Amino acid sequence: MNTLKKSLLTASIFINAMISILLPSNAQAADTSATAQLQQWSVQAGTPGNAVKGQAFFNTKQGNDLSCASCHGTPPIKDGKHVSTGKLIPPLAPAFNTKSFTDTATVEKWFRRNCKDVLSRECSPSEKADVLAYLINLK
Repeated sequence: MNTLKKSLLTASIFINAMISILLPSNAQAADTSATAQLQQWSVQAGTPGNAVKGQAFFNTKQGNDLSCASCHGTPPIKDGKHVSTGKLIPPLAPAFNTKSFTDTATVEKWFRRNCKDVLSRECSPSEKADVLAYLINLK
C-alpha cells in the first residue's frame, strides 16, 4: 500500500473513532424541546398554553369514551398502557421522560393519531398548547 493510501486510511479510522466517541450509539433525533413546542403552538393559537385547561382536556372523556389519560394515566408521570393493545407507553410528562417532546415529527405524528382516536379529529394548536402547558408543569 502506498504512503498516501495509508495516510488516508489512518485519517479515516481516526475520524470514525472520534465520531463514535463523541456521538452515543443510541443517538435520537432531538430537534426540539417541550418548551419550544409549547411556544410554537402558543404562537399558532394566538394565546399562551393554559395548564388548567390542559389538565381538564387531558382528563375529560370525549365522544369515543376515551381521554388522553385513558392510555397515559393520571397524572402521566409513570408508564401508561394502551387501552386496546396493552402496549406500555413511557411517561408523557417531560420531567419524567427526557425524550418526551424532543422530536418534532414524532410529536406531530402521535398528536395527530391520538387526537383522532380521542376526538375523531386533529387537535387545534390551542389544545396542544394547553395540554403541553399542563404536562410541563408536572414535577
